[in-house]
Amino acid sequence: MTTLPRRPAAGLQGSHCSGCSVTVYPADESCPRCGGPATPAALSGAGTLWTWTVQRYAPKSPPYKEPPGGFTPFALGYVELKEGVRVAAVLDVDGLDEIRIGMPLTVTAGDGVPRARPTHTREEDS
Repeated sequence: MTTLPRRPAAGLQGSHCSGCSVTVYPADESCPRCGGPATPAALSGAGTLWTWTVQRYAPKSPPYKEPPGGFTPFALGYVELKEGVRVAAVLDVDGLDEIRIGMPLTVTAGDGVPRARPTHTREEDS
C-alpha cells in the first residue's frame, strides 16, 4: 500500500477486493475474506452510529499518557460507513447523553484511533 491508513492528510484510507467486493478499514494489501489482492480505496467517512460504549476509567499506561487536566470519560463507537465498513472511533460529542444508535456521524483519520463527530445537515447534503 502506498497510502498509510491513519495519516490524517490522506483522509480515511481503506482497501477494496475486486474478487469478492469486500472493503475494509484500515487498508490491507490482501483481502481478509478471500486472501486475494486488495487495492487502496478512499472511504467517504460518512456513516451512522452502529453501537457505542463509554470508557469510564483511564487506559493502562504505557502507552496511555494522562492529559494535564486528568482523565475524563469518553465515548467509543462503531460507525457504519456508506461503503458498508464499520470503523471503531472515539465519539467527539458535546455530551454523552446526546449519543443515539443510528445518529449520522463523520469519521476522520487522526493520530491513533479515528475520530467521529455528529454530522450537521449541511455536511449530509454535500
